[in-house]
Amino acid sequence: MKTISLDQLHGVLADLPDNPRIVCSGNFATPTRVLNVINEQLECFRLNMLNAQVGVPDRPGITHETIFVGPGVRKSERLQYFPCRLSVAPVMFHHEFRPDVIVIHTSAPRYDTVSLGIEVNILPAAIEAAREYGAIVIAQANLHMPYTYGDAQIYSHEIDYLVEVDEPIATHTAPPIDDTARSIGERIAGHIVDGSTLQMGIGGVPDAVLAELTKHQGLRVWTEMFSDGVLALHENGCLDRDIPLTASFLFGSQNLYDFVHLNHRVRMLRTESTNDPGRIARQRHMTSVNGALQVDLFDQANASRMNGKIYSGFGGSVDFIEGALHSRGGAAYIALASWHAKANVSTIVERIDEPVTSFQHSAVVTEFGIARAFGRSQAEQVTDIIDKAAHPDAREQLWESAEAMGLVKR
Repeated sequence: MKTISLDQLHGVLADLPDNPRIVCSGNFATPTRVLNVINEQLECFRLNMLNAQVGVPDRPGITHETIFVGPGVRKSERLQYFPCRLSVAPVMFHHEFRPDVIVIHTSAPRYDTVSLGIEVNILPAAIEAAREYGAIVIAQANLHMPYTYGDAQIYSHEIDYLVEVDEPIATHTAPPIDDTARSIGERIAGHIVDGSTLQMGIGGVPDAVLAELTKHQGLRVWTEMFSDGVLALHENGCLDRDIPLTASFLFGSQNLYDFVHLNHRVRMLRTESTNDPGRIARQRHMTSVNGALQVDLFDQANASRMNGKIYSGFGGSVDFIEGALHSRGGAAYIALASWHAKANVSTIVERIDEPVTSFQHSAVVTEFGIARAFGRSQAEQVTDIIDKAAHPDAREQLWESAEAMGLVKR
């Protein structure tokens, strides 16, 4: 590993092939300083990152590649979305996504290692592919990046160049939990027992569920990501102190980053491990809560597309739904508001006409109730989804459609 300045980075980039593929830390760990140099020097390149945030380079000449679309590239004309479950995404670095440059955002060096901090995810696999195919690995080492353990630890011999920076890590402030999310959160939390293992997706409903669990005991965390809601469980003594908190990436407040820094109770693993349905299934009372844009009468969920255009992607929801359903005492909840206020339409629909993200969950949960799906007959499933999950203004039309499709008889 050679320590260089940002100015010296120009020489490192000079010999790259035309239109190189740059694989980069995503989410809230974007290595902005190094990425800005790449953007200034290279006329054309492919930027491969997960959940790219607002502010990443986006101009003619840059192609955005991703399996999970973030707000920074969602409207880009040069977006290339690759449908893929997060658990198997690392395989793509040996085939479709062979890298030319890996840019990681790390902690400052500690002994002979740095840490990937709050963003592990697919990066260890990308670094391994770089070593196999002769790509360059550049670490933006930041004094403010927390040092986390597990697969986050990267040895100096795995890095070609290290650029030292001193700038704050991006934080995330969750919006206030609204009444609808709180109602859904209360319903789901009422079915979570002490000693359960939690996976919560991103958004108001998962935050609302966590807020309702502060009286629980012995909870465990095995998840793709967590934020400040899990920190609140720790502060209230709700977590099993003998079991590490396992995740693959994080974002939240500075308090969260301070909590995970040099904390052996937090184990950051690569996505092939956290999202392996087999390993998820081995967790005690694995409880998965994920959101959706639409659910239909067949208990199919669309969590990825709006009006035919990609909005996000599979992410880890399908991995955790599958794993939770195989867990002893586990459950997979798909949660959403029953009505889309901006579009003024029901989110419970007769039949999804978008590509399906997931299907067959333990239950569909809205602010009106919990509709059990797993283990129910088709007719029972339809009846519960209409009567217990759909908005009252949509129910009569849903009943008529269900009858017309031969799903139920009234």
